[in-house]
Amino acid sequence: MAEEEREQQPGEEQHAADGERPPRKKGKHKKDKPWDHEGIDHWKIEPFKKEDNPSGLLEESSFATLFPKYREKYLREVWPAVTKALKEQGIACELNLVEGSMTVRTTRKTYDPFIILKARDLIKLLARSALKVLEDEVQCDVIKIGGIVRNKEKFVKRRQRLIGPNGATLKALELLTGCYILVQGNTVSAMGDYKGLKQVRRIVEDCVRNVHPIYHIKTLMIKRELAKDPALAEENWERFLPNFKKKNVQRKKPKKVRERKDYTPFPPPQPPSKEDLMLESGEYFLSAEQKAARAAAAQATRQAARVEERQRQREAAFQAPAEMRGSGGAGSAGAQQQQQQQGQETSASLAASLKKKLKGSNREGAAAGGGGDVSMFLAAGTADVAGSGKQGSGKKKKKRKSEGGAGDGAQEKKLKQKKSKQRE
Repeated sequence: MAEEEREQQPGEEQHAADGERPPRKKGKHKKDKPWDHEGIDHWKIEPFKKEDNPSGLLEESSFATLFPKYREKYLREVWPAVTKALKEQGIACELNLVEGSMTVRTTRKTYDPFIILKARDLIKLLARSALKVLEDEVQCDVIKIGGIVRNKEKFVKRRQRLIGPNGATLKALELLTGCYILVQGNTVSAMGDYKGLKQVRRIVEDCVRNVHPIYHIKTLMIKRELAKDPALAEENWERFLPNFKKKNVQRKKPKKVRERKDYTPFPPPQPPSKEDLMLESGEYFLSAEQKAARAAAAQATRQAARVEERQRQREAAFQAPAEMRGSGGAGSAGAQQQQQQQGQETSASLAASLKKKLKGSNREGAAAGGGGDVSMFLAAGTADVAGSGKQGSGKKKKKRKSEGGAGDGAQEKKLKQKKSKQRE
């Protein structure tokens, strides 16, 4: 009866006649909810008040964490402020300096069930001014970067790249993301809203994977300027954002390139010992005298080679220099002729000057009675000048002989004068 009384919708008669089911309407059972309308911000975090949970919690929850020895002094100074902040939220805390641990737990006055998780984050972030994490709008994220890169030097350089010169890069990221960021050891801690934490995690991980943070900073700055324009609120921003492409940059080649050897499971052969080498050459079976004779012969051979090399070096100093090779044969021949003519002129002039001097000395020697020696010296002197060109030695000999001839004539005069006196 109910089916018959139900009013048939238009179009249902035709489907019923054909034996088919009527089509379903999308959102048929969707009804307007009184607590859901366009004016509600779904991303807004509503604060949890004491009136929302007046009965409190039934069970006790606790978390503990260890801290290093060098943080003990700082924790002892700030612990009163931490205790006061947690007491307002109904959380008890304990600092154990013997074990080096911090513990937080719920009490009967605790009304917010999520506050214990924030207290857990608090004791992890105490070194990073973490009291802000107890606020409802602030969350935290601890990013582990120690296991992304194995090489320690690369890890330190990229971590420093995230900080930037004098912390400029880190400060720019804090302003653009609205998060507090602190880099320490193998972790990067960040505090802020969910959207900013997501951006910080992506930037930090890309930086450790060798993507410079400046690319993300440029993108965030453009997005920040686009968000100020209400006309672009509902448009796609991809056409405004920069598109960075990877470039294959050639790395510096190492100075020493090590050649990889083929892997073999067998060890290299053992080098031969001195006894093995002596057995191969036959020296092992020689007597002491034969060994000494063999060593002497080898020494003599080496000495002869050294003597020959030294003789060759001495002879190289007396070798004539190579002839100058000009652009053509005629030019080189002309240069040689000029050199020969100059040499002949200089030798002829020297010979003429020597002959003049020798003639004068010959006359003096003849007057003194020593002319025969001078004539012989003249013939020898001219031959020497024409042959070898040693003028200096000829002059000295000539001077000595001329002086000697003059001396002999004076002695003879003195003897004649003595004989004449004796006769008288």
